[in-house]
Amino acid sequence: MAFLAERAKHAENALHEENRIAEQLERKGRRVIRLNQGDPPLYFPTPKYMIDAYVRALRQGRTSYSEFTGVGELREAIMRKYRRQGVPLNPEGVIVTAGVSGALRSLNEALISRGDRAILFRPYYTVYIPWLRMAGGYPIFENYNESDRWNIEIDHVTKSIKRLKQGNLLKKVKYMLVTNPNNPTGTVLRRSILEEIVDIANENGILLVSDEIYDEIIYNDATFTSIGRLAKGMPHVILNGASKNYDATGFRIGFAAIPETDRRSMELRKAFANFASVRISNSTPAQYAYAAALSNAVEHKRELKRMVDGIEDRVNYAVKLLAENRHLETVEPNGAFYIFPRIRTDGLKIKDDRGFTTKLLKEECVQVVRGSGFGSPSHFRMIALPPKKELELAINRINRFCKRHSK
Repeated sequence: MAFLAERAKHAENALHEENRIAEQLERKGRRVIRLNQGDPPLYFPTPKYMIDAYVRALRQGRTSYSEFTGVGELREAIMRKYRRQGVPLNPEGVIVTAGVSGALRSLNEALISRGDRAILFRPYYTVYIPWLRMAGGYPIFENYNESDRWNIEIDHVTKSIKRLKQGNLLKKVKYMLVTNPNNPTGTVLRRSILEEIVDIANENGILLVSDEIYDEIIYNDATFTSIGRLAKGMPHVILNGASKNYDATGFRIGFAAIPETDRRSMELRKAFANFASVRISNSTPAQYAYAAALSNAVEHKRELKRMVDGIEDRVNYAVKLLAENRHLETVEPNGAFYIFPRIRTDGLKIKDDRGFTTKLLKEECVQVVRGSGFGSPSHFRMIALPPKKELELAINRINRFCKRHSK
């Protein structure tokens, strides 16, 4: 009899799988440029007004357990954020979680029984698969189209839904998850694409889930549209939080917003709340700090612009440098802070993306993440958060590496 549960084999994350190699190199005195994890506060310090709000909560003695679904002030602040966007949310439709990862866990625990399915789009954020598989579910993969700036292949989705109906499997599909802006590609999905996805979900009775954690980190003239503005009247879930827009990853505060009040939405709200009660509570002072930040539009707008301007400059600079490498092809991002180059392995003596990232780390001390960890082999993901000089040094090393291994 196995000692560990079957689900344990699914608990993995490609973002961290080469950390041990990086640590070994650093112990030998090598300087590793870590471009594997998107952690904005390392490069753009968390705004002072956020820190002050956290300290104020501590000094006011707000260190006890909070309501398990979230501090009332925070849920109301989240409600106001979405109502300003035309989303008819109320506080009862908000469940505060430990980041979006916590919301994803509750989503799968609430919906997935063994053998159930979820529609995911490749490339996907690395933890979507583990949470689904640990709950006993299986992914049905659709694709973002690289040749169309990583937007969704609508025709393919329609054909897949038709096949699921014919095979009597559609009833097993519990949700369809989109990521907008996208991690790892940095794409902001077009409104017209989102409208078609909403129609497909509505026509087929599929719960639509939208991970919008980067919804305010938009640049290069892109326009973001929340799924909540388009999916009115049908069950849907919005995932978001403090980590990225508010530059506070370590606060570990996210939320699931379930705006509608139909039977399925109300059942899902109750299930999320029940799972939250088992967890007991999120960080109380962090919740008060996030509530204060959501209510401080003037400070937030100023700090967000500073961060987004810096990210846009760094992303575009890095893409320009990568374009000099004939072994890489890169779609220019317009949201979040990731770059997802395609590796032209036909011109290299390296057979796949795993070999590329591991050799790059060992030989050039640059840590990126293999694209197969996001469901897209022959790519790698890098962050564009470090200062431009650091990015230039890293990309020069990447270019040198490719030149050395070219056929």
